Amino acid sequence: METTADLCRLAGIKRSTLAQQLVRGRVSVSTVVKVARACDQDPVETLSYFEEYQDLRAGSRPPTNSELISQVTYVCILELVVARSKQPAPSPEALPELCAFPHRYSVRGWFEAVDPGDLRQQLSARTGVAPQNLSAQLSAGRLASQLAVEAARIAGVSLTSGLVATGLLTPDECGWPPRGRERALAELSDADLVLLARDRLEALGKVLKKVETEEINNSALLEQLG
Repeated sequence: METTADLCRLAGIKRSTLAQQLVRGRVSVSTVVKVARACDQDPVETLSYFEEYQDLRAGSRPPTNSELISQVTYVCILELVVARSKQPAPSPEALPELCAFPHRYSVRGWFEAVDPGDLRQQLSARTGVAPQNLSAQLSAGRLASQLAVEAARIAGVSLTSGLVATGLLTPDECGWPPRGRERALAELSDADLVLLARDRLEALGKVLKKVETEEINNSALLEQLG
């Protein structure tokens, strides 16, 4: 690799994007990760060189079962409920394959899985980001990298887990065990699995109801303006 153009090509970054970031003196976290991968460097180790993430490597550890299960979609959970109802104690081969992650609800799912009860309030107090702004990010299925790491610090979980949920880092890069989600689900009793499915559907219902209400309000507003 001899030139900046070579680096951009290998990292999948536009030269203009990197140039603008360098001029501003602030390279994005995603750019750092892409460059690290292009140079065959560990992204977690590379991010740890920056002040905001200096404890990232030291604070990295395996995810909890709750974090693993948070990365399973409600559809997969329902499929597993059905599979168990048809065949008690099914073999791993007989179970439906889990969907890839991160998925649409990964960020919010992870945040709620590690929330001790006042995570939004503590995170807002530490970072200065208003709770409503945090809620807006979570509703949109995203969370700024620094916020994800700080949330993990508050919750006492692996500092890299939130970066997996946001899609910045891969599960392999952060030491997530192969088939870890499957093993975490296997440890749930049938009753616990059904209750998990109920909770996921209840949360989904609230989201869909909010969307429907917003659409109705928008339609009413347009009618008034029209």
